[in-house]
Amino acid sequence: MLFALAILAILPIWTYAAVPEYTATIVHRYPHDPQAFTEGLLYHDGFLYESTGRKGQSAIRKVTLQTGAVVQQKALDASYFGEGIVIWKNRLIQLTWQTQIGFVYDLATFQQRSTFHYPGEGWALTQDGHHLIMSDGTSDLRLLDPDNLNEIGRIHVTCDGRPVHRINELEWVRGEIYANIWVTNFIARIDPATGNITGLIDLTDLANSTGVATGDNVLNGIAYDANADRLFVTGKLWPTLFQIRLSARPVGEQSCQALP
Repeated sequence: MLFALAILAILPIWTYAAVPEYTATIVHRYPHDPQAFTEGLLYHDGFLYESTGRKGQSAIRKVTLQTGAVVQQKALDASYFGEGIVIWKNRLIQLTWQTQIGFVYDLATFQQRSTFHYPGEGWALTQDGHHLIMSDGTSDLRLLDPDNLNEIGRIHVTCDGRPVHRINELEWVRGEIYANIWVTNFIARIDPATGNITGLIDLTDLANSTGVATGDNVLNGIAYDANADRLFVTGKLWPTLFQIRLSARPVGEQSCQALP
């Protein structure tokens, strides 16, 4: 018994540090298509660009922010489940979920220009001005060469040293990576240099206000207007897109434990 107690005494005890936490104030509400199973979202030149998922329903869209009206759309073949998107120069680049293929479109016309391949699953995309950043549902973010779309590195994401999984929709915001964590009401703020989560944005109240945030209808979709410093969020099948402003709140002692 004394030997067992001695062994227990030297085993590491996992403790969780305090990670800064934030809540959101709603600045504005905009209409969002409640039939859109949002997988990718971004803001570019006055419009939202959105990728929707589910086989037979997947598409890329150009959407008017103020009305939610779709002004341009291209459907995927019914065999594909659409995932994240990113704009690089004059191209719109899209992932698919489990088919290990991505599509490259002309940004102006949505005409397909090429395809590319990757191992594993495709979840989301963003870019930092130098690389594309891709999530695949694991705790690693892949760095892609934006010209040939080959993987050139990875960022391992942790919260207080613990790997964080289910990293989903991504957005580059003021030098940080913002990421939805599926299926939670949290957006993680990730330091791209270290992979450390430096803050957690709790949008539980906002999600509950939609009346649809259950099952598959989860928070997913982050867009940022860098010129006007506007942050937008929505969810799968949500009827509303929200412009939000963040506020710090007292830090919880075990905030990292809320993440998968």
